[in-house]
Amino acid sequence: MSDPLLHIKDMHVHYGAIHAIHGIDLKVYEGEIVTILGSNGAGKTTTLHSVSGLIPISSGEILFDGKPIQSLPAHKIVSNGIAQSPEGRMVFPDLSIKENLEMGAFLRKDNKGIKEDLEYMYSLFPILKERSKQLAGTLSGGEQQMLAIARAFMAAPKLLLLDEPSLGIAPILVQAIFDAIVEINKKRKMTILLVEQNAYAALKIANRGYVLMTGEISMSGEAKELITNEEIKKAYLGH
Repeated sequence: MSDPLLHIKDMHVHYGAIHAIHGIDLKVYEGEIVTILGSNGAGKTTTLHSVSGLIPISSGEILFDGKPIQSLPAHKIVSNGIAQSPEGRMVFPDLSIKENLEMGAFLRKDNKGIKEDLEYMYSLFPILKERSKQLAGTLSGGEQQMLAIARAFMAAPKLLLLDEPSLGIAPILVQAIFDAIVEINKKRKMTILLVEQNAYAALKIANRGYVLMTGEISMSGEAKELITNEEIKKAYLGH
């Protein structure tokens, strides 16, 4: 197998005296959807924030495209090809939908590509096109989630980080959002690392998964194996 696009090696993260991540190893190969599962406080968001450069790691290494990125500032990591749709969506509430999407592309210079990607996001999420002039702060939770994913996509990343895309949104929109994630992965060949509490929905679309428990990887494997694993069924799938 080729080298992974993202390789987290023996990563430790501390918040002051709290040892949040205990030496995890994680790989994401080009073209995959990989999901990180775990309960609240397991370290899922901390892992994504470490990759994005939002939290410094205590030790270990984060390789992206074969190069270490753990010492780079967050904006350099974006320009290297990693973009994140954060937990809680974090759209710019006083900017319009279109302005939010343009903000996602602020490091890009390829105007033709930006226009094409904007139209692609509008085709994927028609509600964003219908309301392109509407302020993002007036959207529903599900619509803001679509916007957050689309805004991250507009950076044209090689690796898209999605943090809890189904959290706090109407069930009817959850399926639309997971369909869109699959579409972006398949049609645009975009590699995706997905943090998600809805384990069943995540494992249905992922190639592989990692289960985090109190900052350590307790289990990993092919998604189709994890979805039938008795421990995972009990802990996360309500069986």
